[in-house]
Amino acid sequence: MKNLVLVLSLLSFAASAGELKGVKMADSTTVDGKSLKLQGMGLRSKAFIKVYVAGLYLENASDNADKIIGSDSVRRVEMSMMRDLGKDKIVSAIHDGVEKNSKDKMSALKERLDKFTAAIPDLKEGQVMSITYVPGKGTTVKGASAEMTVPGKDFADAVFLVWLGKDPVDDDLKAGMLGAK
Repeated sequence: MKNLVLVLSLLSFAASAGELKGVKMADSTTVDGKSLKLQGMGLRSKAFIKVYVAGLYLENASDNADKIIGSDSVRRVEMSMMRDLGKDKIVSAIHDGVEKNSKDKMSALKERLDKFTAAIPDLKEGQVMSITYVPGKGTTVKGASAEMTVPGKDFADAVFLVWLGKDPVDDDLKAGMLGAK
């Protein structure tokens, strides 16, 4: 009986592991033949307005942002919009986040960042945008009907630091994505 209760508790935890604020995300996904697990989910809010829920998928589970960025493994941030969000707001937030966390590398990143953000579409409530890094291939942004891949681990690191860096776009979002909440 004790084992049955334990199994039911674990099943209950697994079923709820990929849900936050009514947004459901798969507990795992496959990218380029690699299995990624959902590390955690967090809410991006601004002035009490829910903007999006983001999930962090990792090939190698870790709650340490420095280890995640240092690892040359597949990773993904998936953002589910909780409101309509114009391209200009998304692009501005990504540029600001890269600037804050990778200021010393901006000259090497700027051209690729401009190409990357040019592919970001306006997003409507309920739509999903993903940013995925695959070693040797690059970082792909995919949302609505847009898709663009930019080469370089240095670029991937700069983009993922928007959420996981020392100066993240949202501290609570970072904590949630790392599985702390």
